[in-house]
Amino acid sequence: MEYISVKQAAERWDISDRRVRMLCEEERIQGVVRKGRSYLIPANALKPIDGRSLRGKEIPEQYVALFTAIDEMKAELDRHRPLTSGELKRLQDEFLVEFTYNSNAIEGNKLTLQETALALEGVTIDQKPLKDHLEAVGHRDAFLYISSLVSEKVPVSERIIREIHALVLIDRPEDKGVYRRIPVKIMGAHHEPPQPYLVPVQMERLIADLSSDSRHIIETAALFHLNFEGIHPFIDGNGRTGRLILNLMFMQAGYPPIDVKFADRRKYYVCFDNYYKDNDASPMVNMIGEYVKERLSQYLSLLQD
Repeated sequence: MEYISVKQAAERWDISDRRVRMLCEEERIQGVVRKGRSYLIPANALKPIDGRSLRGKEIPEQYVALFTAIDEMKAELDRHRPLTSGELKRLQDEFLVEFTYNSNAIEGNKLTLQETALALEGVTIDQKPLKDHLEAVGHRDAFLYISSLVSEKVPVSERIIREIHALVLIDRPEDKGVYRRIPVKIMGAHHEPPQPYLVPVQMERLIADLSSDSRHIIETAALFHLNFEGIHPFIDGNGRTGRLILNLMFMQAGYPPIDVKFADRRKYYVCFDNYYKDNDASPMVNMIGEYVKERLSQYLSLLQD
């Protein structure tokens, strides 16, 4: 492993030598090696975040290590900002196809990853239904829409959620952006969504609670996702819309979007059961947190190429 000195770390992180030594003594920098009175710091070590950055946020003890690791990676990413248009395009292009494939596949879309990429380029895949093609295009357009909302700093609202849903449900014009008017059941789930007349009230409350939420964004977004899917406000497209809203919240807070993998769908569904059966949100918080760490790692790796 390559190491740097305390002085080099201080210059890189724009803090004093004394502060770096204190961080080493407090064992807040991973992989540090002590040589007598000197410290050798891994060249790829991240600057520990200032504890003051977490003040004002309610962070349960079980999430402190996860959220601290995530925010240290985000702080390193912030050092590279603003990213160039070329860097942003590369990051978005590599993500968009996989996100569209995985999010749609979770909901039953039969296009493969390669077929999804082709469908997004306007190619028609033989023997695959038009519905699957439209779902790919609609999901892509919805992601591009939330990206524009981030640049314009538009907050999450019921109107925005309806507009995202309208893009997702491109193949169902009569249901686009319309709260459901009939009861629904989620097959195999431990939770029954509310009756239709309660949907507008619960959606209004869900949005209103965001303004007073003092949790870390990872926990806030995970809880919002659990509750949104529990309300199940639309007749179809709730999962895809919910994961897009999840990413809108992350991107607004300066974090990269995440991609819940089709291969992880069973684990993902269990997170909902844990919440609605046992009132335990931690599996979803941890799953989403690990996805955020993975994406931050990918960003940092690409920027170091």
